[in-house]
Amino acid sequence: MAPIEHLLAERACERLILDFVHRLDLGDPSSVAELFTEEGVWQWPEDGRLVKGRDALRAYFGSRPADRLSRRMMSNVLVTVESPDTARAISYFTTYRVDGYDGGIVPPGPPVQVGHYEDVFHRTDGTWLLASRTLHLPFGGPTRRPNSPSA
Repeated sequence: MAPIEHLLAERACERLILDFVHRLDLGDPSSVAELFTEEGVWQWPEDGRLVKGRDALRAYFGSRPADRLSRRMMSNVLVTVESPDTARAISYFTTYRVDGYDGGIVPPGPPVQVGHYEDVFHRTDGTWLLASRTLHLPFGGPTRRPNSPSA
């Protein structure tokens, strides 16, 4: 690959990583399905979750509670382009989240998740998409409710 093509592939994959969390936190969560290939897979092996295919992904991510407020911080994004049509990435995330949100500012608390994603990307018809995303979660806890005594 020419150096510019390599850079463009890396940037496209980085963009997918960020678009994923923006759609979950600030947009329409079910729309993350559009970032995957038709047979794309999201999995969390430690919890036994496996979601395969755009329709299943749309339903899974669309089932988030409507009163959930979340913000994910992405860092340490490392994309490795393996070929003109295949790339992999590892990226770290930290999730702040509450359920029962009805507006206003929520007092800060610790993150509910800290982990990393392992992604595989495929380019189809000139467009990079997620073929698979695997969640690894070494740090996790319950989602708080802003008006609960422990909040």
